[in-house]
Amino acid sequence: MVVPGGDLAVAALCGAGSVGRKKRRFASLHECFTRELQAGARPIAADPGWLVSPCDAIVGACGEVTDGSVLQAKGSAYPLLDLLADPRLVRYYRGGRFATLRLTSGMYHRFHAPGDCRVEQVTYLSGDCWNVNPIALRRIARMYCRNERAVIRCRLTASGQLVTLVPLAAVLVASIRLHFLDVLLHLRYRGPYEFRCDALFERGQEMGWFEHGSTIILFVPNGMSLEGLIAGQRIRMGEPLVRLR
Repeated sequence: MVVPGGDLAVAALCGAGSVGRKKRRFASLHECFTRELQAGARPIAADPGWLVSPCDAIVGACGEVTDGSVLQAKGSAYPLLDLLADPRLVRYYRGGRFATLRLTSGMYHRFHAPGDCRVEQVTYLSGDCWNVNPIALRRIARMYCRNERAVIRCRLTASGQLVTLVPLAAVLVASIRLHFLDVLLHLRYRGPYEFRCDALFERGQEMGWFEHGSTIILFVPNGMSLEGLIAGQRIRMGEPLVRLR
């Protein structure tokens, strides 16, 4: 299917206005949904005292990592070890902060580095592809720990602190693509499957994308704060998200 530049209905669905001159014709709706942004469409916050949002999203549960557990939805928590599958990371983020960022199907699908960092490892964990909408999160316990996911460890170049992104697959999202790996992460791999990396990123630089809407969970260590962040808030890639020490 080709989406012509003059077809206003389909162009509105695909957000053609944000694509600009990069690409205005698409071979499929899938190609349209995973489109790149026009340069400058998402200004990156310049204040070095903040990490920025890695994606466009609706904020879900957020707050402190308490006793090795993280809130999935109101009244429902899950063990962080079940999500990350690494006790060292669980110890590192004890007392730290997390933010769940949900990408709906109509949002921009690519995600970016929250700060200047070096990706040192990706751990892929195979699993299910449950829908991660708010209704499902309230009904299905430990859903994030059941779904296919990638644990991306990012070492901040200025401080050496570790920030972890966990992109989660969901319904219609059978794969996660990362620019710095030459493989497509999908259910053919049996997790945990570790990829050692050495990939440098600048704040706001694109890291990868989802095949459809999904979720990213961000973890930062003790001493960083989520000032003013509340569940239900809409945030755009590049906006301030986490205040550093």
